[in-house]
Amino acid sequence: MKLRALTSAIALSLVGGSIAFAEEKKDFTMDGEFGFIVTTGNTETSSASAALNATQELESWSNTYVIKGLYKQDTIEDEGEEVERTTAQKFFASGQGNYKLENPDHRLFAFASYEDDRFSNFKYQSTLAAGWNQKVWEDDVSSFEYSIGPGYSFAKTQDDESQNNAIARASLGYQWNISETAKFTQAFSTEIGSDNTKSRAETALTAQIAGNLSMKFSIKFDHNTDVNPGIEKLDTETAATLVYSFF
Repeated sequence: MKLRALTSAIALSLVGGSIAFAEEKKDFTMDGEFGFIVTTGNTETSSASAALNATQELESWSNTYVIKGLYKQDTIEDEGEEVERTTAQKFFASGQGNYKLENPDHRLFAFASYEDDRFSNFKYQSTLAAGWNQKVWEDDVSSFEYSIGPGYSFAKTQDDESQNNAIARASLGYQWNISETAKFTQAFSTEIGSDNTKSRAETALTAQIAGNLSMKFSIKFDHNTDVNPGIEKLDTETAATLVYSFF
């Protein structure tokens, strides 16, 4: 009788542990990211960056949403007078829905994005794409997935020239859980078109400070192959930001 009671207690404990673990796995997560820098003295500048990243896991869908913004203002001397000028103003939003097939690691994806960068070669760039997505692996240590498929891009240059054409889009995402409180992430995407090839990459290291608050160190690259004379093809952004996990 004692052995049967002990066995039952262990079984209930294991079931309870499994239920608790299942409850820890969230169907919806959202992180808010914010960075702010002010310098005074010989150089006077102010800059702010913010982002929202969300993921949603449903029975048939796995979705991701991203919103990012960057603003920078410098005080410069113009004809003997100090004036404030905006030197960076960027907004980016994207969403991807992955429809799970019989093997949930094999999916069909639909992607949409919009970018407005006041100081780039383009007034705006927008993309629609669809195709194949696969989660190659996911375990307690790391995960890796990729997407590839055809699409269409819509863009307008600062000279009001439209660049609308078919593209091939590919992206990948890698995450390495260094420890329970630190992770490394790498994201990359490219959109290959006849007028322009647009590529984005972000390398980041995130470490938990306390509770839902973390510190993130990242470097981002934006590259366009076809730009007007006097405009750089590559933009980089290196940042240290605070990240708060809402859900």
